[in-house]
Amino acid sequence: MNALAGIGLKDDHALPLLEGEAAVDFLEVHAENYLVPGGPRLRRLERLRERLPLSIHGVGLSIGGPGPLDEAHLDGLARLIERFQPRWFSEHLAWSSHGGAWFNDLLPVPYDEATLERVCEHIDRVQTRLRRRMLLENPSTYLAFERSTMDEGDFMAAVVRRTGCGLLLDVNNAYVSGVNHGRDPWALIEALPADAVGEIHLAGFAEDHDAAGARLLIDHHGAPVDAAVWSLYRRTLTRIGPVPTLIERDNDVPALPVLAAEATLARQALQVAATGLQEAA
Repeated sequence: MNALAGIGLKDDHALPLLEGEAAVDFLEVHAENYLVPGGPRLRRLERLRERLPLSIHGVGLSIGGPGPLDEAHLDGLARLIERFQPRWFSEHLAWSSHGGAWFNDLLPVPYDEATLERVCEHIDRVQTRLRRRMLLENPSTYLAFERSTMDEGDFMAAVVRRTGCGLLLDVNNAYVSGVNHGRDPWALIEALPADAVGEIHLAGFAEDHDAAGARLLIDHHGAPVDAAVWSLYRRTLTRIGPVPTLIERDNDVPALPVLAAEATLARQALQVAATGLQEAA
């Protein structure tokens, strides 16, 4: 049963996780924080890996970028994954580099055939080099391209069909993008192949208004998961079943028990979904 609920690893939480009882079922780390040959951070992660499964989440491959992948970066990922053997590896449907410059952001892509071919080529290269299936995460977006010829869900489903990759379904991103573009977030989730979803992310958002006064949501990972996202998550589980779920928190990070309590809420929802599947069978 995949009723596993985890959190993103933060430095302040490492010692309590090492010394106390496991408050969560798995940990996620950003790959780019560990692309070093040695040192105390890697040794600490090895100790944590002995206690809990790992998910490695990349933020720098620039899967949607116009140029070729950075092979040195990919080699570093391969070494990291070989060392820690994570249960999941994921990256974003986004770009973050161009012409040798790197941007500290995950920027959106147009959903058209040219982008589809490029993204699939990059994913094929990643999966060949890493010798494993990667999970592709749906982004949070704040603008749409006029040149797009596909919906986001159809685009991601096409990527799965062509590459055999899996999906990291970020339910918060689906909700944020849906509100920002005035569309139903469920339409994205419904379009995705359910059996391709290997992990789920939940996070909090900030709320603002755009220049026209319309509601604008920012995926800032600095608040508890919103009630609307919890509702969408529970509905999602009725479609795809229980899938390992991570609580993301990168700003205003609370104490470990607070994050663990949110993970417990996810675990409870997963257990309800699993029971529903068993009863249906």
